[in-house]
Amino acid sequence: MYYNRGYPSWSVDTQFPEIDPIRGHKLHPTFISARTDQVLRESIVNLFNPFFNARRSSMMRCLGNPMDRRGFLTVGAVGGLGLTLGDMFRLQARADKKHYDFIEAKAESVIHIFLPGGIAHQETFDPKPYSPLEYRGEMKTIKTKTGDVFCETVPRLASISDKFTVIRSLSHGEAAHERGTHNMFTGYKPSPALSYPSFGSVVSHEYGPRNNLPPYIAIPSNPNEFSGSGYLSSSYGPFSLGADPANKGFKVQDLNLQGDVDMARFGRRRSALQAVNEYFESKQKSDNLTAMDTFYERAYSLISSDSAREAFNIEAEDNALRDKYGRNAAGQRLLMARRLVEAGSRMVSVTYGGWDMHAQIAGSMRRDMPPLDQALATLIEDLESRGLLSKTLVMVSSEFGRTPKINNDGGRDHWPKVFSVLLAGGGIKGGLVYGSSDATATEPEFDAVSPEDLATTMYHLMGIVADKELMAPGDRPIEICDGGRVVTDLIA
Repeated sequence: MYYNRGYPSWSVDTQFPEIDPIRGHKLHPTFISARTDQVLRESIVNLFNPFFNARRSSMMRCLGNPMDRRGFLTVGAVGGLGLTLGDMFRLQARADKKHYDFIEAKAESVIHIFLPGGIAHQETFDPKPYSPLEYRGEMKTIKTKTGDVFCETVPRLASISDKFTVIRSLSHGEAAHERGTHNMFTGYKPSPALSYPSFGSVVSHEYGPRNNLPPYIAIPSNPNEFSGSGYLSSSYGPFSLGADPANKGFKVQDLNLQGDVDMARFGRRRSALQAVNEYFESKQKSDNLTAMDTFYERAYSLISSDSAREAFNIEAEDNALRDKYGRNAAGQRLLMARRLVEAGSRMVSVTYGGWDMHAQIAGSMRRDMPPLDQALATLIEDLESRGLLSKTLVMVSSEFGRTPKINNDGGRDHWPKVFSVLLAGGGIKGGLVYGSSDATATEPEFDAVSPEDLATTMYHLMGIVADKELMAPGDRPIEICDGGRVVTDLIA
């Protein structure tokens, strides 16, 4: 089904319908638009043919009124419809423009938890207890609250499985870390011709800041080169904490004024800087200057707002709640993410762990997974208790999964053909397992989901039209996400 492509329905449907009369297939909108242009051209030519024909024949017959009654009625038909030639050209121009239907947002914020390295789906949300040992591995399984089966590494999450959805059929073709990461941060396959913006940068572009907080924040820092603004202005890039909230004496870099600078002095410096910027802007226009202006304005808003700065103060949290999340990197990073979306940030990207386990995967998962299991389950419960889960989308992803078969070193290698993603809140159903991998977790068995589908669904929940065109360098219109579909079965 083609939808939301922006080609108006006035395009001479009676002369060529959207359904191919021969094959019975739905015609692509671009083909309909091309047919529309053809009919418009033919209509305009036909309108003026009486003039042209009369001119050619004037040398061969007696001069007189070049318009006969039939020709007069033909030309007058346009006027009779209230259309002038200019109207015809304007209609043709409108046919080339896209329009976008309003989407009501279900989610106001997104917490994207990225697990770099490629976490094993078999040792988390998609175990295969009935496959041979060399495929299923040595780890046991547990029953979830909703009757499904997870790996023993996620007992806390299994106990609240009614609050989230697991997609077991994510699939793409990129087995290299960099290329897989690009897919899962942008919804696009990597291209040497263009740098695409990340999810957070698109959200920042579409919505901007709220409550003086940066719209896109990275915890603890910018995780990779694909989490940036791509072809958009660098002003839409992430604000990085620059430190781990789990560290003692944690402070966000450059958030507070130096000891000898008070707000009055800071204001004078800002005025001086503004005068310098205005001089340079009058001499030269560039993205860098505009981006720097945006950075300074947002920095001033952040530094001058007590409530915005307080959002980064993790020490203000109740000690019991900090303990519940876990006094470790996973726990304190996710707690900070909750504080930031609660205060007004629109997209918080959290990076945690290293999951590229080519050797001894069972021991590594038993060591590394418990803090994440505890922190993620607590985050979901905490958001729900504060009334935030319904309007905050939590997305847990990795660049790919791991090979179906255990290798000779007791680990699993890169495997993009099928892996799992967890989604919670923000309009997502709870208690659902969507899609399935086959008996050995080799490929999707049914309901495969691509990174484009995942991105399109996330944007839809945020009220963003995924095929909206943004302008890349050279005034090239590029869709926010090309080719994805909204996975409606996931939406509550």
